[in-house]
This record gives sequence, structure tokens and C-alpha cells, in this order.
Amino acid sequence: MNMILYKNIKNYKYQLLKTYTFPTGIATETNLNIGNPDIKSFVEISRDGRLRIEAGYAWDGPSGPTNDTKNFIRGSLVHDALYQLMREKKLDFKSYRKQADLVLKKICLEDGMSSFRASYVYNFVRWFGESSAKPSDERAEWRTAP
Repeated sequence: MNMILYKNIKNYKYQLLKTYTFPTGIATETNLNIGNPDIKSFVEISRDGRLRIEAGYAWDGPSGPTNDTKNFIRGSLVHDALYQLMREKKLDFKSYRKQADLVLKKICLEDGMSSFRASYVYNFVRWFGESSAKPSDERAEWRTAP
């Protein structure tokens, strides 16, 4: 039987239309990517910390009691990709979560967010974001058809 493998993406608001790279400063021993050899990898981070997010990547944007403003979208993209690397056990969430949260704050400030709001965003993800970074088996969301 000829089957497909798919994932329902109902919880995502945005899809990246052009590949994006960002120097995170998160150095790793090897190049890391999301997924496995049978599944397209949309996110990879090089040993020198350069994060590459492929066109087609979907994410849910800023989380929590906030507005999806232009000065928050790019930061949410990078932050979500880094958290996904942690959920898939590519980056240790205990070692790298704070760095990922600082990257979010840095990008928001670069994009014109006020320092007050950027600090609020940072503190919010520090206080409430741990469960989103903890490792989980995302394959549980995969489906086959027929």
C-alpha cells in the first residue's frame, strides 16, 4: 500500500516563505537538525551557532498574553525553532534554554520593541516557558494515510 506521512498544523499561525539564518551564539559540538533522515529538516544549527530555518517552516508566533506585533515575529520564529531543537533532544534544554530566551529578547530589541516590553517578554518565557522546551516525542503528532 502506498501511504503518506503528515502532520496536522492547525495550531500554527505563520509559515516562513524564505529561508532565514541567524547567528545565535549557541555553539554545539556538531551540526544539529530537527527530524530524521526520512523527514525533511526545516531547522538546523551549525557548530558555530548559525541557525538555519528553511522556507516552509510553520510556527505559532508569540505565545501568552501578548499581541503579534512586527517587532515580535522574527524573535518568535527563532525562539520557537530553538525550543523545538530542545523538545527533540538536539539541544539540552537545561543548558540552552536561558540562551534561547536571551536570543528572543535580543531580536525583539533589534526589531524596535521597547526595553520594558522586551524585559516583560523575557521574564514571561523564563517563568512559564519551561514546559514548551522540555523534551517530548513529537512523532506522536504524525499520522499516516490511508
